[in-house]
Amino acid sequence: MDLTAERPWTRSYAPGVPATVEEPSGSLVDLLTDAARRFGPRVALDFFGATTSYAELADQVSRAAEALRRLGVGRGDRVALVLPNCPQHVVAFYAVLRLGAVVVEHNPLYTAEELEHLLTDHGARVAVVWDRVAPLVSGRGAVETVVAVDLTRALPPLKRWALRLPLPKVRAARAAMTTPAPGAHSWSTVVTAAAPLPTDHPAPGVDDIALLQYTGGTTGVPKGAVLTHRNLRANAAQGRAWVPGLHDGEETVYAVLPLFHAYGLTLCLTFSVSIGATLVLFPRFDLDQVLDAVRRRPPTFLPAVPPIYARLATAARERGVDLTSVRYAISGAMALPPATVELWESVTGGGLLVEGYGMTETSPITLGNPVSPARRPGTVGVPFPSTEVRIVDPEDPSRDRAPGEAGELLVRGPQVFAGYWNRPEETAAVLLPGGWLRTGDVVVMDPDGFVTVVDRIKELIITGGFNVYPSEVEEALRRIPGVLDAAAVGLPGGQGGEEVVAAVVLDPGVGADPESVRSACRQHLAGYKVPRRIVVLEDLPRSQIGKVLRREVRNRLLTER
Repeated sequence: MDLTAERPWTRSYAPGVPATVEEPSGSLVDLLTDAARRFGPRVALDFFGATTSYAELADQVSRAAEALRRLGVGRGDRVALVLPNCPQHVVAFYAVLRLGAVVVEHNPLYTAEELEHLLTDHGARVAVVWDRVAPLVSGRGAVETVVAVDLTRALPPLKRWALRLPLPKVRAARAAMTTPAPGAHSWSTVVTAAAPLPTDHPAPGVDDIALLQYTGGTTGVPKGAVLTHRNLRANAAQGRAWVPGLHDGEETVYAVLPLFHAYGLTLCLTFSVSIGATLVLFPRFDLDQVLDAVRRRPPTFLPAVPPIYARLATAARERGVDLTSVRYAISGAMALPPATVELWESVTGGGLLVEGYGMTETSPITLGNPVSPARRPGTVGVPFPSTEVRIVDPEDPSRDRAPGEAGELLVRGPQVFAGYWNRPEETAAVLLPGGWLRTGDVVVMDPDGFVTVVDRIKELIITGGFNVYPSEVEEALRRIPGVLDAAAVGLPGGQGGEEVVAAVVLDPGVGADPESVRSACRQHLAGYKVPRRIVVLEDLPRSQIGKVLRREVRNRLLTER
C-alpha cells in the first residue's frame, strides 16, 4: 500500500523516518528491563553528579516495587506521585508500573486545595511524595499511606555533607530541599529494607492502564486522561523514529521539563529509557545548575519550551559555555519564535531546534517539524509516523474541510488515550467513532501536510509551558471578598508564551484593590496560575444568555495595553 498518496506529509520526513512504527507488544516496564540488559553499566541517571547505572536502576525499581507491595499496592491501584525531578521519581514511576498499578502524577507546587480535588477524584490510597509537601497530601482524598522522599538522599556524598554545615545559607538551602514529615514512611528506609520483587510476580499487559494524567479541557475542571502502556510506548517509539540520528546507548538527555507534565514524562521518563540514554535530572530549571551540568556531562538531546532555550542560549553565550554537544532539540507546549530558533542554532553551532505539537490526551506528541532542512518554522510540522489527521468543521466534525481551509484538527493513532477517568460523557464528547480525537484547535494544513495552528476552541492559557484554565482562576478570584465577577485570559508574554491576566469587577463597599486580590489568589492557586496583572472593570462583556465573553475581554485588554 502506497501511504504517500493518503499521507502526503511522509514525503517531508527526514531521511530514515518510517511512515509507521511497529505496534508495541510489551509494557513500559519492558523498556527498562531491555535497557538494563543492553546497557547495564551505563549511567542511567545523573543527579548533581551522583550517578545510577541502568543495572542499579532496575534493582532499585524491583526493591521499590516490593516495598510498595508490602504497603498494600496491588494491580490496578492508583498511586499518587507528588515529586519534583529526582532519581526517586524515576524509581517510583517504574516500581508502580511493575506491580500492574497505575501512576498518577501531581505537581508538587500545587496547593492543598488543588491536590484535594485530584486525590479525591482518583482515590489513591498510597502516595509517594516530596517530604516538603507531605502535610498537603496526608489524610486528603482516600490517601491512607504517605511515603516521604528526602531529595538530599540522592545527592553525591560531598554535597550531602556540605548541607550539614551550621551556616545560615546552608540551612536555607537544606530547608528548600527537605523537611521532616512526621507520620510518613521514609522512602529510603522502606526501599533499602526491601528484597527484590519476586520475578514471577505478574507483570502488566500492554493494554493495562499505566498513567492517569490530569488535564483541564474546555471546562477547566481537572480530569484524568487514561493512558495505557500501549499509548505511552507507542509515543516513545514514534519519538525515537522521528530523530533517526540518535544512537542507542550513547545519548545524554537533560530533564529540565518536569516529569509530572505529559511532555516531560514521555520525553524523559519513557523515550530516554527506550534509547538507553543518560538522563540528567534537575528538580527545577535553574540556569546555574544547568550550565554547571553542561561542563560536567554535556547534553546531546534537549526537550524544552521556548523560554528555556532563549535563556539558556543567552547565558551560555555570555558565560562562554559550550553548547555544541546538543545535536537535537524539540520544543513544545507553546509557539516557538523564529528568533529563538536562530539564537539557539547559532549558539549550538547548528544543533537543530524544531517545534512539535501534542496534548495530554495523545501521550502527548502527534505532530512535529522534520529534523531536517524540510522543517518549516511557524508551523507545528506534520503528523508523526502511524498518525492520521483530519481537518473538520468545528460545529459538525463529520464534515471535512477543503484543503487549505481552517478547521478543527482531529487526530488518530496508537498514542490516543483511552478516555477520561470515570467521565464517560466527557470522553464521548472528544473521542469520536473510528478512534478520532477532537483536539479543540483550529488549524490549516497546506498541501504537503504541514499544519499551522490559527486559533483555539479551548480558551486555555499557556504560560511557561503549563496549561492554565481560565475557569479555575476565575473560581479562585470570585471567592475573594470584594470580587463580584472575574474573567481570566492569556495575553502575549514574550518568547512565544502568554501571561495570565484577570479582569475583575470589584464591590466598592469592600475596599479591595488589585494587589490585595492578586495576593489572595496565592492561597488557592499554584504560583504560575496567579494573574500577573489584575485589571479593574466596571462590568464584563456578556452574551445574550449572560455568559462572560472572554474573547472580548482579551481584545479589550490587548487594545488598552
